[in-house]
Amino acid sequence: MAEGTALFWTATGILIITYVVILSSRINRALSALLGACIMVIAGVLTQNQAVTAVNFNALGLLAGMMMIVGVARKSGLFAYVAILAAKLVRGSPAGLMVVLSLLTAVSSALLDNVTTVLLVVPVTFVIAEVLELAVYPFLVTEIFASNIGGTATLIGDPPNILIGTAAHLSFNAFLVNLGPLVVALLALQLIVNHAIWGIHLSASPQRRERLMGLSPSAMIEDHWLLACSLTVITSVIAGLVLARWLHLEVATVALTGAGALMLLETIPHHHRKHADLVAQAFAQVEWNTLLFFVGLFVIVGGIEHAGVLDWLAHALIQTTHGDPFRTATAILWGSAILSAIVDNIPFVTTMIPLIQHLESALHGAHDLTPMWWALSLGACLGGNGTLIGASANFTVAGLAEKSGVHFSFMRFAATALPMMLAAIALSQLYLNWRYF
Repeated sequence: MAEGTALFWTATGILIITYVVILSSRINRALSALLGACIMVIAGVLTQNQAVTAVNFNALGLLAGMMMIVGVARKSGLFAYVAILAAKLVRGSPAGLMVVLSLLTAVSSALLDNVTTVLLVVPVTFVIAEVLELAVYPFLVTEIFASNIGGTATLIGDPPNILIGTAAHLSFNAFLVNLGPLVVALLALQLIVNHAIWGIHLSASPQRRERLMGLSPSAMIEDHWLLACSLTVITSVIAGLVLARWLHLEVATVALTGAGALMLLETIPHHHRKHADLVAQAFAQVEWNTLLFFVGLFVIVGGIEHAGVLDWLAHALIQTTHGDPFRTATAILWGSAILSAIVDNIPFVTTMIPLIQHLESALHGAHDLTPMWWALSLGACLGGNGTLIGASANFTVAGLAEKSGVHFSFMRFAATALPMMLAAIALSQLYLNWRYF
């Protein structure tokens, strides 16, 4: 009993200290997570074999595969082409551009992932804003909102969904069917609010709009062979993710197969001496910092699970909600939203997944867990819109903006974003009530 208590407090202490260090941003977050994971093993909370078993390699494979696919496809000019084409469709209207760039960000975030999407859309946004002589801040803020809302709709759209889907064995279709309708409604409402706050105040001179209309989308295409290959592979991978359950394939297998195929296709037109360079460039597109951050978190969470911390938390949650599924889902939704606005939603979701799994016996079987997963996804993904540190896409955009001389104030962003986030969670509560209870 004494040994179990010691493990409980040791694991809890390691978790808290690691999270405090991550939030302080004084040490690289991947390094912080890896050191915390190593201390879990050194302290005897986990054996090395148990630590390896705790790592979700399916989620890591899916992330790595999609990163490589997008990194190779970007070299074709595909994403710049789509952005310029979208700008021309609204004839350079600033208000129209805000809507189109938001929609582009949301759809791309659903089909790729929101961090990758903002890395592609933000630089193009700067170009368009510069041509029209517009303040870029409103566009960047609306793209943050759109990326987190759009990413909520699918398995691959937001890192928390990747973690939830692979842990709970939820398919691409399951996310789309269960969360897609709400996401469409939330995005439509968000576009209306964006227009009311910023869109109606934006204007550009006729000369500037004419200059934008003079840009040629086709001039953005840098490699037509790679463009064709990228479109084929991205379409095939999305189809594979949709059909993964029927094909008896894991999502990591689909994504990594697509990445390998695209890398191979890219090398075909080139001399064999350049093949190694192209493959190395593709591997360099993988954000190893993010993947190693996940590895460390998986081990840390495995440690607190092994030490019985999650059993204790699950019991406390059930006592608070009296085991009622509706109350439990409500607590998860609002708790996830508020905490995800305060801390990065990735480590939070990593901690919550095994906690929800521990609720199964109290909620009378896995069937009653399904609304809990949707509550966690909605709370974490939408709650990430509340502050600049709430989601990876948020501080990615802020970082890109700061490098270009655009200051992102934490309080200025939160003043607008937090009320919108709380309204989105309230609508999510109504949706969960209507659909599952």
